[in-house]
Amino acid sequence: MAENKAVKPKLSLSVQYADTRLQDQLTRPLIRKTVQAALLFPAEITLRIVGAEEGQQLNHEYRGKDYATNVLTFAYTQTPLTMADLVLCAPVVEREAREQRKPLQEHYAHLVVHGTLHAQGYDHEECDEYGVLAPQI
Repeated sequence: MAENKAVKPKLSLSVQYADTRLQDQLTRPLIRKTVQAALLFPAEITLRIVGAEEGQQLNHEYRGKDYATNVLTFAYTQTPLTMADLVLCAPVVEREAREQRKPLQEHYAHLVVHGTLHAQGYDHEECDEYGVLAPQI
C-alpha cells in the first residue's frame, strides 16, 4: 500500500544570526521545518534574528515606528515564487514569551509561521471571522 504524502513546496532558506544567543536552540533545520509548514508556494526566504538596535532601526526606517517589534516581513513577490526577508528581534520575542508565559521556541515558531504567511500575501487588514490572517492574493 503506497503512503500518500503531501508534496511540500520547494524552499530555499537562508538563516542569519545577527544575535547569536539562540543559534543552538533555533537551528536552521528547526526553522526550515517551521517555515515549510506554512508554505503554500515555492519560496526563497531569508530569516534574520537581530538585536534590539537593528530591530528598532528597521522598524523605524520601513514602518515609521521608532521601536523594535517582534517580526518584520519584507515580501518582494508572492506567486509563483514567494521571495521575502523575515526579521525577528530576539529581545522582543524573549520578552513577549516571558509575558505570555510561553516556551521561547514555541513563540519563535508562531512568529516564523506568522511572518511566512505575511510573505505569501496574508494580511491583518482582512481577517476572516476567526481572526486568522486572510489572503490578499
